[in-house]
Amino acid sequence: MKPLSLLVAVALGLVTRVSAGPAVIECWFVEDARGGGLNKRPAALLLRQGPGGPPPRPDLDPELYLSVHDPAGALQGAFRRYPRDAPAPHCEMTRFVPLPASAKWASRLTPEQDCPRALDGAWLMVSVSSPVLSLSSLLRPQPEPQPEPALITMATAVLTVLTHTPAPRVRLGRDAMLDLSFAYMPPTPAAATSLAPGPPPFGLEWRRQHLGKGHLLLAATPGLNGQMPAAQEGAVAFAAWDDDEPSGPWTGNGTFWLPAVRPFQEGTYLATVHLPYLQGQVTLELAVHKPPTVSLKPAPVVWAAPGEAPPELLCLVSHFYPSEDLEVEWELRGGAEGGSRKVGGQSWLSALRHHSDGSVSLSAHLRPPPVSAEQHGARYACRVLHPSLPASGRSAEVTLEVAGLSGPSLEDSVGLFLSAFFLLGLIKALGWLPAGPLVRVQRRRKPSEGTRHHHADASIISGPSYCSGPAKYYRTICSYSLVSRH
Repeated sequence: MKPLSLLVAVALGLVTRVSAGPAVIECWFVEDARGGGLNKRPAALLLRQGPGGPPPRPDLDPELYLSVHDPAGALQGAFRRYPRDAPAPHCEMTRFVPLPASAKWASRLTPEQDCPRALDGAWLMVSVSSPVLSLSSLLRPQPEPQPEPALITMATAVLTVLTHTPAPRVRLGRDAMLDLSFAYMPPTPAAATSLAPGPPPFGLEWRRQHLGKGHLLLAATPGLNGQMPAAQEGAVAFAAWDDDEPSGPWTGNGTFWLPAVRPFQEGTYLATVHLPYLQGQVTLELAVHKPPTVSLKPAPVVWAAPGEAPPELLCLVSHFYPSEDLEVEWELRGGAEGGSRKVGGQSWLSALRHHSDGSVSLSAHLRPPPVSAEQHGARYACRVLHPSLPASGRSAEVTLEVAGLSGPSLEDSVGLFLSAFFLLGLIKALGWLPAGPLVRVQRRRKPSEGTRHHHADASIISGPSYCSGPAKYYRTICSYSLVSRH
């Protein structure tokens, strides 16, 4: 068992090493430049280091080479889950000044007028964005860099706000769930002792950015009593601390739920967590989509004679969103040439038709060119490309039958034979056909005037036909008659 245990331990170690995420995050330190504009300098966040200490970075200012201590584990945990095949995150670092929240509904978070002395000193705000996460973290750096073994500045992550759905895509009419989590650790023991035991009160704010302004959708201050602005558009937030440890660190939840999203609700969403004099904010880009349904008329078959054009084809592209970036391609598939190729002829699109749910529809038209015998059995296809669809798009097909080249199939012949057999049996069962020959065809002369024929008791008998013969008999009146028994 020992070799197996050793193998399992090695495997677990390899998994941990592979899934540990990046050890260093490259950033840009951004600050206002003299005379206007911005000044950018390289910086780096060292999330973990090997036994030999931090690797030297002579290309960086020691004040901007930060070894991050993360008591709550939120910052390092976010990058521990970072996919290896995901693009490198974009990171910016700026200076931060602790200030009370400007919103009136959050004023009770900072009842005192002055910022506590425990928050004095330098602060840095780190903002990280990528397709798989968006986060901001407030770092409290130490005053002086460590001289050994490499010039590096120690920094503590105090407040981290993050989401793992930075670019949610929601189907039109469905509910949107925008996840948000945060973690907090008091920056100094003095700051922790100045507050009541347990997690501090906080404020949560969700806004939608439109035309340069943020429209407040929801505000909450769990743990504080006070009048809050009414939530808009049916929005709900799950705002609470997940734990109540007396001295921290603490983690919290601010997930946002928006029911039955409409097109006007897509855009940039700003989620802000307020603590006394500290704020963390992340940005999410909500996109609304709805894939189209595609149908083709006439269907399932169109007919044309060689050298003639088939009837006009109508492709209905219905109830999709957004209206931009829709493409319709006409293809001819199969036939004698095989494969797929573009169709000539004349094509055009109709105007958009708007629906009450915010989706749109249109129709695509095609007047195909004249066909040839080799195109018999080919299929006209209307292929639709749209951001809400896979890269291959969605298509509808109709089969082309060239007149004179299609005959009854084996199935058709069997069906006709069975139908005729059934019909014959039905006629015989109803007595419409006698068992023997039907009638005797008798030649009779045109009766003379005054002559009367009586057929009181008649029966059908058999006999030869007398209605055929030389031309001299053509004037003879032939009739099917019943012959008397008398």
